[in-house]
Amino acid sequence: MKNLINYNSSYLSKQKEIISIIDNFNTTGVVFGDGNRNVIKLYDLDAIKVNVKSFKKPHLLNSIIYRYFRKSKARRSFEYANRLLESQIGTPQPIAYFENTSIFGLSQSYYISEHLDCDLTFRELVQLPEFPENEIILRQFIRFTYLLHQKGIEFLDHSPGNTLIKKNVDGVYDFFLVDLNRITFHKEMTFDIRMKNLCRLTYKEEMVKIMSNEYAIISGESEEIIFQTLWKKTTDFQNQYFRKRRLKKKLKFWKK
Repeated sequence: MKNLINYNSSYLSKQKEIISIIDNFNTTGVVFGDGNRNVIKLYDLDAIKVNVKSFKKPHLLNSIIYRYFRKSKARRSFEYANRLLESQIGTPQPIAYFENTSIFGLSQSYYISEHLDCDLTFRELVQLPEFPENEIILRQFIRFTYLLHQKGIEFLDHSPGNTLIKKNVDGVYDFFLVDLNRITFHKEMTFDIRMKNLCRLTYKEEMVKIMSNEYAIISGESEEIIFQTLWKKTTDFQNQYFRKRRLKKKLKFWKK
């Protein structure tokens, strides 16, 4: 077995502690989230709380691909976090990534970052329309997303749970991207790509109208065209999502 760890230079003095966390991951730490596919645990690293994400062990073909042909999800998360911060886009501070490999491929990988305690995620805006300053947060979120688009950052997992939201001391909301292993960096993003990037966030037409209005104000593009395009992509995504769920239920009927 071969172990590879790459550190943020600010954490080189904590190598021993970080390795201990990885070595004892299965028996220590506080589980964070549901852990359906990947397991996230929280640890104290001196005065800092860190978030350690253990990615699901890939099947044989993917383990070979991640070992020899493509960067692992952990490595991509680490490198993309650094690129986001260089572009002044919010994301929890990356600390390190860890890969356990052999000649047969990648077996385990981990991404370690500082843990951010947020006030809410985008999901609360969808589920709780009465949430304080709901529309204000939504409009500021669209400004944040437009900034991503202007910088050519296509966050492919731009879904309700993957943006952490925190109100700063000035009363303005800051946004932080998590679950970073799927990002495409463009020189320029077309209108179609930008609208597709927004279609997974909400199924509520009234929210899409507000999002379209704010995007039009910032971009100078037609609000009508933005709404028509975004709403169609949103409904197409929702229909496809529920078709897949129904199909999975049918395929798993034997488990009942």
